[in-house]
Amino acid sequence: MSETNETIKPVVGLEIHVELATATKMFCRCRNRFGDPPNTHVCPVCIGMPGVLPVMNRQAVEYAMKVGLALHCTVAGFTKWDRKSYYYPDLPKNYQISQYDLPLSADGFLEVPLPDGTTRKIRVRRAHLEEDAGKNIHDKASHTGVDLNRAGVPLLEIVSEPDMNAVEEVLAYARAMQRLVRWLGVSEANMQMGHMRFEPNINLHITRGGRTFKTPICEVKNLNSFRALERTVAYEIQRQHAEWQANPEGYSIDKVGKENRGYDDEAGVTVFQREKEEAHDYRYFPDPDLAPVLVSDEWRGGLAAQIGELPLARRARYMERYALSFKEADALTQDAPTGDLLDTAVTDGADAKRCANLLLGRGAAIANDRGYSIAEVGVTAGQLAELAKMLSGGEVNATAADKIFVKLAETGGSPRQVAEAEGLLAVSDAGQISAWVDQAIAANPKAVEDVRSGGKSQKKAFGFLMGQVMRLSGGAAAPAEVQRLLQQKLGS
Repeated sequence: MSETNETIKPVVGLEIHVELATATKMFCRCRNRFGDPPNTHVCPVCIGMPGVLPVMNRQAVEYAMKVGLALHCTVAGFTKWDRKSYYYPDLPKNYQISQYDLPLSADGFLEVPLPDGTTRKIRVRRAHLEEDAGKNIHDKASHTGVDLNRAGVPLLEIVSEPDMNAVEEVLAYARAMQRLVRWLGVSEANMQMGHMRFEPNINLHITRGGRTFKTPICEVKNLNSFRALERTVAYEIQRQHAEWQANPEGYSIDKVGKENRGYDDEAGVTVFQREKEEAHDYRYFPDPDLAPVLVSDEWRGGLAAQIGELPLARRARYMERYALSFKEADALTQDAPTGDLLDTAVTDGADAKRCANLLLGRGAAIANDRGYSIAEVGVTAGQLAELAKMLSGGEVNATAADKIFVKLAETGGSPRQVAEAEGLLAVSDAGQISAWVDQAIAANPKAVEDVRSGGKSQKKAFGFLMGQVMRLSGGAAAPAEVQRLLQQKLGS
């Protein structure tokens, strides 16, 4: 147990590795594609054969620059490639082409939305390009296999300052970064496919009796899910505090130094791996086979012009201009195409709130079932606008609109054509609706009595009768006309 006069401040920095969604690898023409048979996308360059020469992938450099610009970084006019030397079975060259002292982007920040609705500015120290390693496969009984399909894939490493002081802040920052790279279209950021991996650096600043103690910095390697990141940071805070309580003077950054740890998902604990390497351990030196990257003002400016409105700005606009709630606006700014769908439909004259309801109702349900974003379900902005206008005009009700949306996602077509073909256009004929109302009244005398009595059950009973009329009409009756006739006939 901690003493009452003791304060514990977690200090967390996060390294995020993002695989870029280029067609080919960083320094060769092999395909950058997940899920194909092992070692089918390899060549002499990415498996490190003697005498081969790497060639830079321009699109990877531009993708990395766009992320740097979106993070408010300074994108360097001159940067170079370095060799980071270390041996590992999935690194066939025995070195990784990376960037050391001259990263492509540096000194930026990301505004991070927190669960309480506030934002926190997390500083970004650097964002540099490198090539990914391959992958060791441990599913063989007698040996470990190595798949080099991933070796050489362009990897952007984004390193934050140690600005996060709670598990919730770390998670919010990681999620915001995933949203950003998807928004920019530079990565799918799918963690099941290894597109995004986290390495938190964690220690505690503990104040007791006027003294501040700093525990050793622990870097936990290769976390591939938000759940693992959350559990790792929470566990390390607990573990380091317990270690410090057992030995306040000895368990310090000065005496123990830094260490690398791994995360055991089944046990929910971190495990010591090795002391943390420093830069000199990797024997960095400039890669002699690659020319430096020279970034002109024109190149930088052209990429900056492509970035456009970023997620937080768009979310604020949706809340202000479209009167959407925080939750609605946040859901519609998870990716740029979904927001573009809404904006285009509104530009076409549709009501923003009705469009949002359609997208976040039936659209989100379809997207979740298929593992898509809302923009990928197959409904265009034109179809969305037409359907929203039909709703606003009373030509269809909400139930019918949901059915039409599903049909549009399955087969396409015009919302009006679908409504006509499926018999979903609202019936506004007063005589027909009056007959349904009379039928509902006759069949439900108790509800009628509750409405006419004006007691506590009046509102509930009236809603029940509305539902009965809609059921009798197969959802086709215009709700406003049903309500008017019920009030007229019941005198409510």
